[in-house]
Amino acid sequence: MTQRSSTNSSNKRARLDSSRPTSLTPDLPGDHNAGGNVAMADEGDGGAYETEPHQPGSIVRVKLRNFVTYTAAEFFPGPSLNMIIGPNGTGKSTLVCAICLGLGWGPQHLGRAKDVSDYVKHGCNEAAIEIELAGWPDDEDGNPVIRRVLKREGNKSQFSINGKTSTLKAVLDLAKSFSIQIDNLCQFLPQDKVCEFAALTPVELLHSTQRAAAPEHMLEWHDNLKHLRTKQKTVQAQQATDTETLTNLDGRQQILRADVERLQERANIQKRLGMLEKARPFASYRVARARHAEAKKKSKEAQVELKKLEDEVEPSLRAVNRKQEYCQKVEKIVKERRRAVERAEGAADEAVQQQKDAEEKISDLKREFQAERDGDKQRKSDALRIEQNIKRLEKQIAEAPVEFDPLVYNEQIREKQRALRDLESKAQEIRQTARTQVQDGRDTNERIARANRELAALDSQAGQQTAKLREISRETAHAWEWIQEHQDEFEHRVYGPPILECSVENPRYVDLIESLFQRNDFLTFTTQSKNDFKKLGHQLYEVMKLAEINIRTSTVGLDQFRPPVSDEERERYGLEGWALDFIKGPEPVLAMLCGECRLHQTGITMRDVTERQFDALKDSPISSWVSSRASYQITRRREYGPGATSTRVRDLRRGRVWTDQPVDMGAKRELQMNIDQWTDEARELKRLADEANDKLSRLRDEAASLEREKRELEEEKSVKQRANQAYKALPTKLAQEQEKLSSLQQAGSELRARVLAISETITDRTIEKGRLALRYAELVAELMEAYKQLFEAEIMGHEAKSDVEALMERNRSVKQMLETRQHEVDQLVRESSEASRAGRRLLDECEKVLADEESGDELRDFLTTLPDSQTPEELEGEIESERTRLELVHEGNPNAVAEYENRQRTIDKLRDRVGRVEQQLQELDVAIGEIRSKWEPELDKLVEKISVAFSESFEKIGCAGQVEVHRDEDFDQWAIQIQVKFRENEPLSILDSHRQSGGERAVSTIFYLMALQSLARAPFRVVDEINQGMDPRNERIVHERMVDIACQERRQSPPNPDGDAEDGGEGVGGGGSQYFLITPKLLHGLKYHRRMKIHCIASGEYMPPAVEQGGDGIGGVGAGGPDGSVVDFRKVLQRKKALIQGVA
Repeated sequence: MTQRSSTNSSNKRARLDSSRPTSLTPDLPGDHNAGGNVAMADEGDGGAYETEPHQPGSIVRVKLRNFVTYTAAEFFPGPSLNMIIGPNGTGKSTLVCAICLGLGWGPQHLGRAKDVSDYVKHGCNEAAIEIELAGWPDDEDGNPVIRRVLKREGNKSQFSINGKTSTLKAVLDLAKSFSIQIDNLCQFLPQDKVCEFAALTPVELLHSTQRAAAPEHMLEWHDNLKHLRTKQKTVQAQQATDTETLTNLDGRQQILRADVERLQERANIQKRLGMLEKARPFASYRVARARHAEAKKKSKEAQVELKKLEDEVEPSLRAVNRKQEYCQKVEKIVKERRRAVERAEGAADEAVQQQKDAEEKISDLKREFQAERDGDKQRKSDALRIEQNIKRLEKQIAEAPVEFDPLVYNEQIREKQRALRDLESKAQEIRQTARTQVQDGRDTNERIARANRELAALDSQAGQQTAKLREISRETAHAWEWIQEHQDEFEHRVYGPPILECSVENPRYVDLIESLFQRNDFLTFTTQSKNDFKKLGHQLYEVMKLAEINIRTSTVGLDQFRPPVSDEERERYGLEGWALDFIKGPEPVLAMLCGECRLHQTGITMRDVTERQFDALKDSPISSWVSSRASYQITRRREYGPGATSTRVRDLRRGRVWTDQPVDMGAKRELQMNIDQWTDEARELKRLADEANDKLSRLRDEAASLEREKRELEEEKSVKQRANQAYKALPTKLAQEQEKLSSLQQAGSELRARVLAISETITDRTIEKGRLALRYAELVAELMEAYKQLFEAEIMGHEAKSDVEALMERNRSVKQMLETRQHEVDQLVRESSEASRAGRRLLDECEKVLADEESGDELRDFLTTLPDSQTPEELEGEIESERTRLELVHEGNPNAVAEYENRQRTIDKLRDRVGRVEQQLQELDVAIGEIRSKWEPELDKLVEKISVAFSESFEKIGCAGQVEVHRDEDFDQWAIQIQVKFRENEPLSILDSHRQSGGERAVSTIFYLMALQSLARAPFRVVDEINQGMDPRNERIVHERMVDIACQERRQSPPNPDGDAEDGGEGVGGGGSQYFLITPKLLHGLKYHRRMKIHCIASGEYMPPAVEQGGDGIGGVGAGGPDGSVVDFRKVLQRKKALIQGVA
């Protein structure tokens, strides 16, 4: 079975959609000398792919669905060189994107869109990528199949491996187990990353080369060396800083030493001076202690003399003392009799209060007696009223009750209710039918009004355009109707599609202008703010669920879009104007079209473009123009040099949007017939609605009559029911009234008993009141006796005081002498106490000074050196002497000692740290040397192999090249230096963007990648449009060299799953490993090898539907021609070969 690639696309597509990709893989090996893009040999070599297995990790199959431009496609790459060819814009690079995203890497490695949702085909909700990789030979599970589904909503992805749901990490781990490195430009070089690879610095190139061709431990060694070198530089810098600081500090210490010695002498003087000042309280304490001893002695002597004097005058004072004692006793009796008077007064007051309380209680009893008598009168009145009620109730009971049967009334009321419900049910049915008829009538009237508007619109230009819009996209027309009805809800005006808003005034230019538009461009709505964009998108996509909608935001003015050349230059190129000059419409819509379709940069001319004009336009800043027969698009690839251009030419289609067409009379007749039919239906619906209203009116009258009869029955029932209930309640009411009467009669007996008890209580309280009056008279007599005894005692007290005063007057001189002597004794005692307190205060101060932990012991030792007889004055003299000495010693820098000591501590710490740093540097030197001894030889060996292969490729084209390792003291500056020579008379020079041209750089880049082919561990390589910008000679040589390397016989065994080759060599990717080369153009007569596989991708508006071929032993895809026939690419190539041979 021959390998094949296929692409299926929708058979029916609008003519405005010009991209329908198809991948055609003839799989035809053979003669590479035949002319044409890819020549074909005979069919005998067709089985090369069957005997050539894929290496582990290479791509066996790629299947796409709704991915970018592909609706459905499946590729079967060969195991060696795969050439993907086709015009620009057909989807070649889309395959590269599929490989990157399908294997789990992100869009950032492609240099295109940033979100995976942007790779979902327009109009679809999700896309799918399925990649089958070649498995390990001993793997029982066969080839692993990775599938990734891209969701437009939420920008999410779903992964599966071999049909089982998986994760991104598992997919990446599987890819990396085959040494696949999509993020390494040496393995995977997409179109938009070619410039990035060319811009790699030599340092970055070394890193990418090691990732692609070296074992993983070499990268780890390199990273470790860079880390250790960085750490070593940091430590060396620290060592230099510390050493310099240490030398500086030592010099400053020597300068400061003399000042420190002088300051230490001054400090000693200050210390002694401080000790002397602290000794002041001790000298004062000694003086205070001597003064206290002397005062204490004098106090004792004065007390002895006072005792002698008291003994001499004691007889004359004894009489005075006895009289004073008598006077004190009399005063005591006076106090006791005064308290007796107070007690008698209190008892009398209490008796008066008791009399008042008795009087109040008697008054309360009299009021209670009167209240009981009043209550008896009310009781008798109530009893008379109740007796009358009893007689009335007995009379009513004797009368006959009202006849009442509730069952009869209930049955009559229920009959009325059933009749009402039946009427309501009939009315509800009629109302439901009427509502349906009314709604049908409204719908019919709306259809009539809409048809009338459409009928009127057929005669206007706007109406014709609206009809065209509805024919092209009903969803867009529906959205425009909603926008027109809700235009006031937006911040700014929302413009409709250009098919409605714009026009081409000159019909001669309609075909030219419409050729610049795709189908979606005609249907795009234009908003003027982000808020309006979000609001409209939410309404159309989420609320109305419309899918075929395009919205753009125009926020810049039309004046921002300027043509690439002036009008004078445009006329010199033979162009009549710019596309923007021929189309009219609102400025925001035109600005949107300029941004999308570049109307301001596209030239327009009704004349054919001559060869001379074409060459001039090709070299001008103008990249697109339209003539009377075709449109031209110039694509320039600046990264490949000024000559890297390609031209796409498309024939013009006839315009269908902005053309004037006659009114469709058939459509008018159909609309008029519909209007007549709907008018008849509306009349019939109105007649039925009127009949329903009449029926409802009759039913309402009947229901009102029934409702009135039901209410009369209910009222009659209620009256009789109340009367019957009242008659039944009469015995109960009679019993209640009789019970009340009995209660009142019993209450009369109880009242008489209470009145008698109150009268007796009043009598008792009156007797008690008289007894209290007698007791009060007795207490008044006792009070008068107490006052009499108090007056007698007070008279005796006055007489005793008079006697004491007379005796004291006679002994006044003796007493004065004793008081004088006592005063002297008291004075001496106070002086002794004050001296004692002063001594204790000084003693506390001394103890406080000695309690100081810092100077206590030192002060005690110092005090022992002072003389015991030293007075405070002598101590002050010594203090003054020390102060004089202190003034003679120069003060200098007061912070010198502290600075000296702090600096010495810093010096000691620095010496310790310098020692540790030296030890650390020795350890780093050993570690760097150990790793470098392993890494550097392997790196030299790897680069030498690359250089040999690189030089061999350059020798094939008559040039020279080599690859070297640039060494540096810092390992992060080690780099790959590529040196090339393209001319004989010049030396080898380093490859950069200044010395070599774009084509020379492209040749060097591809040769370097091919040099990695036999060394790299990657199972496949992708290079997208690397040949752009090369001249034909270099492109032919590079192609031949690539074929030789990619298609040579495999000399190495495939790697095991651990990533090491069986021969200990260079892993996967020896000669003949899988290679993808994407290019939009090829030269004639390129070298062909039977292991090559060519994939042709084509797309366009007139592509026939893809039909799978079979039955002839050759795989591939045919494409139907305009007449529906099937195109067999093998037959086409065979016919071409026959024609070439016939000419020869």
